Amino acid sequence: MSAHETTQKKVADSAVNDYCHLIFGTDMNARGTVFGGRIMEIADMLAGIVAKRHSGMDCVTLSADSFRFLAPAVMGEVLVFKVAVNRVWGTSMEIGVKVYAQNTETATTRHIVSAYFTFVSVAVDENGRRKKLPQVVPETEDEKRRYEQAQLRRDRRLVT
Repeated sequence: MSAHETTQKKVADSAVNDYCHLIFGTDMNARGTVFGGRIMEIADMLAGIVAKRHSGMDCVTLSADSFRFLAPAVMGEVLVFKVAVNRVWGTSMEIGVKVYAQNTETATTRHIVSAYFTFVSVAVDENGRRKKLPQVVPETEDEKRRYEQAQLRRDRRLVT
């Protein structure tokens, strides 16, 4: 049975935990902090990997919203990304991203970015209809909370 024929998958089956990116000079803006667009680029790439892992199909970014920059990151810190499927609806899914800035000298870590991406399947069946995505099964209390909150965000997105 292929991944896209599976009707359910655990959040942990496709999550990306602790993806690290060392900040270099080419990541910096004129203020000496990391370009927000650079963080967005890495977050979108990792969310795409999570979408592909979860679905086993080609998926594309439909939207990115609630991109909140909570604090800047600076040269010498390490960006640490945590990315996971929050919820699935038919042919779309919400993927949550958290980014931390880690100072490796002091071992301190700060939460600097939170974002939500919506990905959609572009795989089609023999009739040309988009294939349904496997549902996600939240197991931990945090995963269950994110699952419920994803529906509220989706409802808001569909109103606007």
